[in-house]
Amino acid sequence: MKNMQALINAMILSDRVESPQIIDAFRVVDRKYFVPESFTEHIYVDAPLPIGNNQTISQPSTVAFMLEQLDSGEGDKVLDIGSGSGWTTALLCHIVGEKGSVTGLERMDALVEQGEKNLSKLQFGSYCHIQRAGEKLGLPGEKFDRILVSASADEIPKELFLQLKIGGILVIPVKNSIFKFKKVSDTYVEKEEFYGFVFVPLIY
Repeated sequence: MKNMQALINAMILSDRVESPQIIDAFRVVDRKYFVPESFTEHIYVDAPLPIGNNQTISQPSTVAFMLEQLDSGEGDKVLDIGSGSGWTTALLCHIVGEKGSVTGLERMDALVEQGEKNLSKLQFGSYCHIQRAGEKLGLPGEKFDRILVSASADEIPKELFLQLKIGGILVIPVKNSIFKFKKVSDTYVEKEEFYGFVFVPLIY
C-alpha cells in the first residue's frame, strides 16, 4: 500500500472495517506516526511490525476488527491495555473525543515514553494519555465503558470484569482467539469468540 487511504480501502473491501467512526479514525490517525523510522517502507503493509522491546504494532486489519467489536463511541471512558507505540490509544482517542477519555497502559518504560511522544504529534488533550502499568492488571478500583487488550492472555482475566461498567464491552485476545465480552449485569456476561489470530503475550 502506498498510503493510509489505500490501506483503508483494502480493509473496507475485505470487510475488516465498516463503522464510519472507525474509518474516520484511521484516516486521521495515520500509522506513520507510530512506526519506527527503520520500517518506513512497510508502514502501510497490512502486517504487524516491530517497535522495540520484543513488541509489535499490530496488523492494521486486526486493529480494525478489534475496534469494530469494541464498538466504542463519543464520550466513552476507555482503557487500552498494552498500548505499545500508542496507535490503538490514539485511534480510540479520536473515536471518543474530548467528552470521553482514554488511558493507555504499557509495561515497558521505553514504550510508555515512545507512546506519549507519538500521541503528542496529534495534539490530543489531557483526556488522552499513556501511563506505566502497575503490578495488577488494568486499573483496579476504576470502571470503564470499554476495555481493549492488545496482547494475548493464557486465560480469561476475570479481574477485568470488575473494571467494566454494566453494559460495557471487553475485547481481548486469549491464546489464538479474540474474545468479545459484554457485561449484561454483575452476574452475567455475554461471550463471543473469533478464531485464528496471533498476538504477543500479555505480561502482568
